[in-house]
Amino acid sequence: MIYDIRHITTYRYDSQASSAALALRLLPRDDVGQRVLETRVSVSPHPVEQNQDSDFFGNNLTFVRIDRPHTDLRVEAVSRVKVERDTPMAPALTPSWETIRAAAASASSLSCTCPAHFLYPSRLVSLHAPAMKYAEKSFTRARPVLEATIDLMGRIKRDFAYDQEATAVSTTVPEAFERRRGVCQDFAHVMISGMRGLGLPACYVSGYIRTTPPEGAPRLEGADASHAWVGVWCGPEFGWLGLDPTNDLVVADDHIVLAFGRDYADVSPTSGVFVGSGHHDLSVSVDVRAHED
Repeated sequence: MIYDIRHITTYRYDSQASSAALALRLLPRDDVGQRVLETRVSVSPHPVEQNQDSDFFGNNLTFVRIDRPHTDLRVEAVSRVKVERDTPMAPALTPSWETIRAAAASASSLSCTCPAHFLYPSRLVSLHAPAMKYAEKSFTRARPVLEATIDLMGRIKRDFAYDQEATAVSTTVPEAFERRRGVCQDFAHVMISGMRGLGLPACYVSGYIRTTPPEGAPRLEGADASHAWVGVWCGPEFGWLGLDPTNDLVVADDHIVLAFGRDYADVSPTSGVFVGSGHHDLSVSVDVRAHED
């Protein structure tokens, strides 16, 4: 499947900003089963400086600096991505979770995909004991790691309510776990916290998911949204596999990877500073559609 993606971020300031400096993670990455065909990012007002780089985890990173007064700032990222993932392995054929725990703890590599990077607390994912106890129920003795993790994913889907008003970007794992409500970021953080508490590597993945309108309803331009899920390490033979606790899905061709890291703080689509005063409003429009020749 080939997708065309348009992601527009707009800031509007109450009073004029004199300058801004941004770090953008809005360009998809080449990944297993995913190939970027075209990608570009444009910024208005036109930046005095715009550089492309990558972060430690290999995510595409765009640095932008604006030095002219402005009351609106618009960032548009446009990409075409081909997604063709292999059929996931049978969960029962993966090693036991105890075997994966031991292998992750003894990993010697320091590459960006090394499981050791995803075993410990990070800025937004604490090792929350209640989340670990919750996860533990799925990880019975000698259970295959993917089978256990899929079970945990399904329980989160059933036990947590999707509620866009319940949490914010700054919501902590203990807060989201206590409320049993939130959005994809919260569900991913809770799942990661529980797994890391058991000594299992889990990473945070940002990206997009193709949505389909109800039967008979038109597809709304810009109505899609950024998404997040969890990457689970299934050992050196099987590698990393994506699991989506918001939808109780094993990641397949409907998901497009943007970036991955230890938590949301590592993959935030936009971050930076502006020089000015007063309040600002943020609006985001995302459109993901199958490419038509």
